[in-house]
Amino acid sequence: MKIGVLTGGGDAPGLNAAIRGVARRAFQGGDEVLGIHEGWQGLLEGLAEPLTPEGVSNILIMGGTILGTSRTNPYKHEGGAVRCRANFGAWGLDALIAIGGDDTLGVAARLCEEGLPCVGIPKTMDNDISGTDYTIGFDTAVTIVADALDKLTTTTMSHRRVMVVEVMGRDAGWVALIGGMAGGADFILIPEVPADMDQLCDHLLHRWAIGKRYSVIVVSEGVQFQTGVDESQMEKDEFGHIILKERGVGPKVADEIERRTGLETRVVVLGHLVRGGSPSLADRINAGRLGVVAVDYAREGRWGYMPAIQGSQVVPVRLADAVSQTKTVDLELYHLAKVFF
Repeated sequence: MKIGVLTGGGDAPGLNAAIRGVARRAFQGGDEVLGIHEGWQGLLEGLAEPLTPEGVSNILIMGGTILGTSRTNPYKHEGGAVRCRANFGAWGLDALIAIGGDDTLGVAARLCEEGLPCVGIPKTMDNDISGTDYTIGFDTAVTIVADALDKLTTTTMSHRRVMVVEVMGRDAGWVALIGGMAGGADFILIPEVPADMDQLCDHLLHRWAIGKRYSVIVVSEGVQFQTGVDESQMEKDEFGHIILKERGVGPKVADEIERRTGLETRVVVLGHLVRGGSPSLADRINAGRLGVVAVDYAREGRWGYMPAIQGSQVVPVRLADAVSQTKTVDLELYHLAKVFF
């Protein structure tokens, strides 16, 4: 076979481990691998080059993606799907493996329904793809958040302050919740639970009253406020998503805390730090595992599926099902976290 592989959407540690898994499994069976650059943009514009054993031999520990990525949506470009199929045919491909989150996998599912043989691999540091316990990049992201909280807690204690830490998480608060729990956060705000500023500020004042004169608050960038935020004029990407940096959630929460409580408050936006650098052990192993199985699915003609980790097993999940709804935080877990606030 000749297999194309691309990485789409936001980068995440472990992408190169997945590419390596795809390539190694393919080479083991005598297959060719074509690396498509810049995600769906590469398939649209004909940007690709062959991958070689030498080219993937030292990429396991590297963050980012050697193929590059973009948030391009072929269906937002005139004749985009036709151009994708044309380049697929011109390159002589037999299969396409798309590594990405719900947007990238959504495009793969749609192209597959239209006849393009696709297999997906779930990647997103947000961990919000349905049907799988784990997505590439999540373990590294929460490890970085926990490490950042360790460092921020000591400076916050020293200055008797409140520290608001904004992390990524558009529709699901997995990064904030798990990273916050691991880092000992004193309060966590997630998209699944509308932010109650009265409750938060009362909690902070209570801490001060009993002698705990510092607090670290973790906030998902997609958190919703009870009063609502006007997002009608905010910039959007090709998938219709608001560019979340424009919401400025961290500074908004910090300003509101200081206004209501009088407590000195600072804000840190971790932003792209949580998706950068070398992948964790779990992301290296699991990403490679998913890459290998994705090639097996392609050889079996299991089109429109992705390998998903459920417990200790890797199982096939339909792409259409995986992207049909967002995997949000189990509120039972959130209530568990609140025991430690």
